[in-house]
Amino acid sequence: MAIFTLSSAISAISSSSSSSFKPNISNNFSSFSCNSLRFNPLVLPQSCSASSHPSFSRKLFKVQARILQENEEKVVVEDSFQPKSSPEVDGSGSDREPPDGSSSSGIERWVIKLEQSINILLTDSVIKILDTLYHDRDYARFFVLETIARVPYFAFMSVLHMYESFGWWRRADYLKVHFAESWNEMHHLLIMEELGGNAWWFDRFLSQHIAVFYYFMAAFMYLLSPRMAYHFSECVEHHAFETYDKFINAKGEDLKKLPASKVAIKYYTEGDMYLFDEFQTSRAPNTRRPVIDNLYDVFVNIRDDEAEHCKTMKACQTPGNLRSPHSGFDNAFEDDAGCILPDTSCEGIVDCIKKSVTRDTSSVN
Repeated sequence: MAIFTLSSAISAISSSSSSSFKPNISNNFSSFSCNSLRFNPLVLPQSCSASSHPSFSRKLFKVQARILQENEEKVVVEDSFQPKSSPEVDGSGSDREPPDGSSSSGIERWVIKLEQSINILLTDSVIKILDTLYHDRDYARFFVLETIARVPYFAFMSVLHMYESFGWWRRADYLKVHFAESWNEMHHLLIMEELGGNAWWFDRFLSQHIAVFYYFMAAFMYLLSPRMAYHFSECVEHHAFETYDKFINAKGEDLKKLPASKVAIKYYTEGDMYLFDEFQTSRAPNTRRPVIDNLYDVFVNIRDDEAEHCKTMKACQTPGNLRSPHSGFDNAFEDDAGCILPDTSCEGIVDCIKKSVTRDTSSVN
């Protein structure tokens, strides 16, 4: 009799605990510690590595992609960006701690302000020249913009390859993302060529010579301060976003009557979409699949691409903050585990000087 009573009590406790446990799983799912993987694959907490919940992340992305394809949701792009913002301040205006965990010094704030002031001055100067030469020639202006826009990614990869050759550090994610960005900008350029943006020899001459100068300037700037180079690229991408957005608002109805570019249809809807997902570091893979029905859709997606570039360049301004959208979701960490070299203690000449001064000051104190 005692055994029967004891077993009844145990079964009652187990049934009540299991019934109370199931709702907690569903209610607390949104507060799961790896929830950031769904929205921002840029930053992966150490507790949420690829090996922690690989099946969870892969299933989650497949479900998101299926919902997106069934509902055919349009891509939502931020209306404005803040290219003048410091990398120490996030989009909500709250201060963030520097990567090394210490409070930002007055020297660093002054350097950041100087870098951004130079970038804004250079960008505004180029914009005034383009406004003067191409105020009524849209496709030619877009051709020049796209010829220039892909150049810094070539420069970044060149410097990163040099660092890797010297054995200083190896940045696989940076190389993958920057190559994907250059691949995206190349297709923008092919679209503008298909639309006749490169018909006049002067436009080709101007854009190509600006691109050569821009390459060496971007490479030198990246050697000097990667943060400054990324901010300058953010300013350029921000201008491209605004340019396309104004063009769409002004001539959207006319564009809807024109057929889509063949290059755009092939790039956005056909073939392997790995590189298309790779440059969009603020979103999970397979969550954006454009629909191209006319020329209006083409320019809308080009504008949205520029928005994604802008977000990626902003993330790059914090050292070590960039991560490939595919890293951690297809056992990427295991694949790259044997290719990791120890990072140097500083990035760029400016960062090395700043940390040297900081160390000297702390040793004196």
